[in-house]
Amino acid sequence: MSAPQDNAPVEPGELDLGNEDLNIGQERVLELISYIVVNLVEHPDAVVVDVVRRDDRDVYCVKVHDDDLGKIIGKGGQTARALRVLLAAVSARTNQRIGLDIVE
Repeated sequence: MSAPQDNAPVEPGELDLGNEDLNIGQERVLELISYIVVNLVEHPDAVVVDVVRRDDRDVYCVKVHDDDLGKIIGKGGQTARALRVLLAAVSARTNQRIGLDIVE
């Protein structure tokens, strides 16, 4: 449910952080995102959350089963926007720069 499972290509300017390189703040955010997403979808075993370092920001890339993609995005993007607002609150409190990508 967390950690990179596949060998997705890393774009220029990105650093793929494995489980071994995560600090406590990153682990907590990873747990939070995983908990929320797993409880929203019908296929919780297919949820993968990768952490990628882009410039000065930790970007959490969420991958779900194709059938669950609409549940994570939500009607008009409301669910994805709510997740980003929640991460913005965490970011302000912990002085981390956090982003969220939903990967097809």
